[in-house]
Amino acid sequence: MDIEQLKQYILCYSLNNCPLGNQGFNRVLIQLMGYLGHGKSSLINSCKYALHDKEFTTHAASGSADGGLTTVRNAYPLTHTITMVDNRGCATLNSFETGEFYTQLANFVPLNTGVEWTKEFDDVLNRLEDSDIEPNFSDIIVPVYVYSVKREIADNEVAELKTFLKTCRDLTGIFPIIVLTHKTSGPFSKFRDIFEGMGAEEIFSVENYTQEDNLKTLGRHLQFLNLIHKVLLNVNFRMSEERNPRKERAERKKFLHKFFHEREVKK
Repeated sequence: MDIEQLKQYILCYSLNNCPLGNQGFNRVLIQLMGYLGHGKSSLINSCKYALHDKEFTTHAASGSADGGLTTVRNAYPLTHTITMVDNRGCATLNSFETGEFYTQLANFVPLNTGVEWTKEFDDVLNRLEDSDIEPNFSDIIVPVYVYSVKREIADNEVAELKTFLKTCRDLTGIFPIIVLTHKTSGPFSKFRDIFEGMGAEEIFSVENYTQEDNLKTLGRHLQFLNLIHKVLLNVNFRMSEERNPRKERAERKKFLHKFFHEREVKK
């Protein structure tokens, strides 16, 4: 599709038009994850800029390469159906940080609330139980992992990151889409090979628009529109089979209980 066709497809997208209808879902959440300062907030600004084609605006505040600004799971709607979700960047991807990401991907964390690396077992369980007061069954979450090619991946990180990405896939039914940022500042082809070795199915390399560099070009706009389009293709594929939102949420809750119990035993 050309750029105008991509825009129209995204702007008019509705879960009602999926092969079996919406099946109880009404929103697509594009959940961003990754390390501090790797470009998650800038990616949101870039996607909104490419889709709505207005003057560049800083919707999500972005930080420097060594420390992000986001501490809240902020929601940024792209359309009535599609919302991008910013996230607090992690520092080491330890079990406390991954536990928070899993809880979000399982849809047990409200949007626009602070992100904390919860360490106490009782606090975690109370949080899960509190979420059942007003449970959310209606979001389809697509995980997107953002990584800057400016940062090397240590050998000991590869196995941990591979496990993390696979768990995200098991929770959502979609393997995380990888977005490599700062593509002109490092060997992005090297990182593409590394993430492919982890099982990644979709990898995008982008140069985010910024306040200092926001000259619109066809190639950059297409990068971000194709990313959103790929998210929706993954949703369509998952929605081509029968779904039960309540049952799926219950299964995700079982996973979280097991994960946090095992984490507590190891601690």
